[in-house]
Amino acid sequence: MKVMLAVSAIICSGLMFAGIALCGENEDRDFSPKPDEEQLPFAMHSKMEQLPHIMVGQKEGDLVGRDNRVLQAAVDYIAALGGGTVEIGPGEYLMRDSLHLRSSVTVTGSQERTILRKAAGVVSLLALDGDFGEQQVTVRDPSGFEVGSGIAVWDNTATGFHISVARITGRTGNTFSIDKPLMSDCLVSSNAKAGTLFPVISGYDIQNARVQNLAIEGNKSQNATLNGCRGGGIFLYHAFGTVVQNCTVRNYNGDGISFQQSNDVSVLGCTVEGNAYLGIHPGSGSQRPRVQNCVARENGTDGLYLCWRVRHGLFEDNILERNGRFGISIGHKDSDNLLQGNQVRLNQSNGIFFRNESLAMAPHRNRLINNVIENNGAKSGTAGIRIRGVTNDLLLKENTIRDTRTGRAQTQTVGVFIDKQVGPVSFEKNRVQANKELDDRRTESLK
Repeated sequence: MKVMLAVSAIICSGLMFAGIALCGENEDRDFSPKPDEEQLPFAMHSKMEQLPHIMVGQKEGDLVGRDNRVLQAAVDYIAALGGGTVEIGPGEYLMRDSLHLRSSVTVTGSQERTILRKAAGVVSLLALDGDFGEQQVTVRDPSGFEVGSGIAVWDNTATGFHISVARITGRTGNTFSIDKPLMSDCLVSSNAKAGTLFPVISGYDIQNARVQNLAIEGNKSQNATLNGCRGGGIFLYHAFGTVVQNCTVRNYNGDGISFQQSNDVSVLGCTVEGNAYLGIHPGSGSQRPRVQNCVARENGTDGLYLCWRVRHGLFEDNILERNGRFGISIGHKDSDNLLQGNQVRLNQSNGIFFRNESLAMAPHRNRLINNVIENNGAKSGTAGIRIRGVTNDLLLKENTIRDTRTGRAQTQTVGVFIDKQVGPVSFEKNRVQANKELDDRRTESLK
């Protein structure tokens, strides 16, 4: 018995010397779960302090490369572990396809030093009709179409959500297989085309992804247009709870940031500038969005465009300036939103524009509070706020509406323009400086 105890003591001493705590080392430590420990909603374990992390660099890192393939490999690796962080080092990465986001994966860079650049695109007419549900296309000129590249397919009638965006998975001559079925018939008789067009960052059917501290270069001079319903510098679709933070999106031949059918998306501290169409485009039933502390400038149409059924959103402390049409546009079923603390200035048309919708589809009960709307319009007669449609129960409170320029330079000469069919609008403590502070076309019964 004494011999066995001695041997046991020697073994324990050796294991402790090797850094292995056994043989009663932690017998008195309480390993029981703490009162606040509980399993995650969709996993059979509690929240962990340390999650998977991988570094991508152009010269050094866990993965080394210079294009979308190395970035995608890193994202997919972290996703397979259940989520974590992909850190992308400084440099310019050439994107021949989107970086496809995954659920619970954070992609982070070094802000302006980490650039994802859209590769030059090509477009070819189709040689055969592309049929709805088909997963291949045949092009007249295959130059520039490569296996692994992103692709878009459309015709004169297949636009908006009917444009198909996919990846090329194989090739035989002029025929390319794709990883998603065509969303519509794309007919040669309707000028059907395919092009290497895609969002630079794309997120489909995901939850709780995050992308931050990246610069997106859209390279619009070398790419055809991709509609914002299916594309953008950053594009989300069914991407619930995704956060886009401290990103710059510039020069995309389409929208800057677009998210469709995606609830609880946050766009925070981003800059979108010089994009061909809309700056920031929430739409298609995206509810409870947050767009805060962003800048949308010098985009081709609107700085901020609330598309269809954008409800219960917060749009706060943004700068919408020098855009080609409206600073902010609100329309189809876009109700119950709060627009607060924004600066809307130097846009080519009305600062804030409520689109013309019927009673059932009008943007009711939106609240505009403490915004500065100034110096908008390309010609005299522009309104700081123009309200159209059978729109009811708006609140305009503590806004500053003005044109600070002098003489003929003043173009925002109407403070608030209200069309004749508009319903009740509440005005509280607004500061309006204009040749005509209020141009109200309503009858007394509608006020």
